[in-house]
Amino acid sequence: MFVTPAFAQAAGAPSTGGGITDIFIQLMPILLLVVIFWLLIFRPQQKRLKAQQAMLSAIRRGDTVVTTGGIVGKVTKAVDGEDLEVEIAQGVKVKLVRGMISDVRSKAEPVNDNKPA
Repeated sequence: MFVTPAFAQAAGAPSTGGGITDIFIQLMPILLLVVIFWLLIFRPQQKRLKAQQAMLSAIRRGDTVVTTGGIVGKVTKAVDGEDLEVEIAQGVKVKLVRGMISDVRSKAEPVNDNKPA
């Protein structure tokens, strides 16, 4: 009654322009959030993980280390990929898993075990 025939025909017809651009515009905020999360969360976390792994693999005999429990000790035996033996007091040695070291306080000079006595 109040609608003209031309308007009624145009309203039922599908719009042909901008299908791909509409989808792209709708996905743009989601893509932007993914990029922001990657830059602010995942990338720094990966860098910290690599630095931690490098620190753990570089532990040698004579290093002063701090465990995740806060115990400070001196490494007396370190085998690559194995447990560490840490002296936490005079004559008190404990065996630790390498991953439970949170910090290396001081690096010792390399020890030469092959020196003649």
